[in-house]
Amino acid sequence: MRLGLLFRLFCLILAFYAAISIYGVHAPWRRHVGAAAILLSTALVVALVNRYVWDFYFEKKRQTPIPHFLREVVGGIIFLIVLLLVLSYGYHAEAQLKGLLAGSGVVAIILGFAGQNLFAGIIGGVSIQINRPYKVGDWLQVGERFAEVMEINWRSTRLRTNDAIYLDIPNNEMVSHTIVNLHYPTEVHAMRIRVGVEYKNPPNRVKDALVRAASTAEGVLAEPKVRVFLVDFSDFAVMYEIKYYMGNHARINEINDAVRTNVWYELKRQGITIPFPIRTLQVERKTPPRVQEEQAEARTILRDEALFECLSDEQIDGLVRQSRVSHFGRGERVIREGAEGESMFVLLSGAAEVSISKNGASIPVATLKAPDCFGEMSLLTGERRTATVRAETDCQVMEIGKPVMAELLRASPDCLERLSELLAKRKMETEGLLKEAVSHTQTARKEREYRDTFLHRLRTFFEL
Repeated sequence: MRLGLLFRLFCLILAFYAAISIYGVHAPWRRHVGAAAILLSTALVVALVNRYVWDFYFEKKRQTPIPHFLREVVGGIIFLIVLLLVLSYGYHAEAQLKGLLAGSGVVAIILGFAGQNLFAGIIGGVSIQINRPYKVGDWLQVGERFAEVMEINWRSTRLRTNDAIYLDIPNNEMVSHTIVNLHYPTEVHAMRIRVGVEYKNPPNRVKDALVRAASTAEGVLAEPKVRVFLVDFSDFAVMYEIKYYMGNHARINEINDAVRTNVWYELKRQGITIPFPIRTLQVERKTPPRVQEEQAEARTILRDEALFECLSDEQIDGLVRQSRVSHFGRGERVIREGAEGESMFVLLSGAAEVSISKNGASIPVATLKAPDCFGEMSLLTGERRTATVRAETDCQVMEIGKPVMAELLRASPDCLERLSELLAKRKMETEGLLKEAVSHTQTARKEREYRDTFLHRLRTFFEL
């Protein structure tokens, strides 16, 4: 049965008059009536506080529920203050109050030491109810634990983990520590899983596989998209971190299981190995090295390239052996427009985008694929790069430098004539002279002019 405010006020007045009778405080009946009226009017003050402070301001305007315990404590303090004022000024009971307060002060100190944790929890509970850093149903990270908020009372917060273990944490500890609310402002939040793979696997290939695996796992949200980062080069593996987004944290175990399971199968399909965390002794048997395969591929490409038609097979073999094969990851820049250069490149595998800069913007103009070559003008004449080439996929390119080419031209001076003719023809094609309706005599004269110019530049550049 819930007792009303007037009944509790009646009990307070009854206790008040019992106390003044015991202490022998006498007063005329008019003073008793005045004291009773003041104490009764206190009920109106408490009702106004409940109506306009708790109900209207906090609960309606700020959407902050106020616990019943806090209302009772504030009401009791108001009644106590009014009671002390009535006794002091209405009945002149200062002497009795001093003795009472002195005795109660000692008791209050003893109770304060005995119940400091209890009171700290109550104050923390009031702070949580007002600030509302979390609510029932939210998932929190408290230290190393993840748990769901089941109940918030005046003393403590009750949590439940995924293993159905209940944690009862005093509110003063919840207030004094950093709490991560995974469901604020929405349930969508990111989680991370780390995976190690062998060093031999190209990073972009591994990232693509991990993105596919995590994106198709049940429970992983389509937006925001899954992202993969290379985070460390450890002793036995290259470490990658998968960042994915999920909703309600209650399914964390099932979603982590789905992501890891998909990762295992996807890496298995792609031939990517997750290494054992041990040190192993690897014995390699003699097999045709990858370098020889790359050189054979480059040899075939150069044999079909018009610029190297004048070279013998032995000279092309020497050119390939002295050139360097480099790997470029997706998005990496191979050459930059306007940069100085003394080499050309042969695209052995992958694809690359050619772009030029115009009005401050990068404009794609072509796509290169194996077995395309690029950068030959810089190799043969030392011209600055006329375009930027950036890898669209992981690429393997062979770079032929000026010193290697100079050695071949010194051994085969007749190649200078052939190279100057090819460069002149390419320049005329670029300028569109071969497509214009001009006389054969004018075309021949222009071609001869370009050929002589390039021949001079070749001899000057290679110091021949």
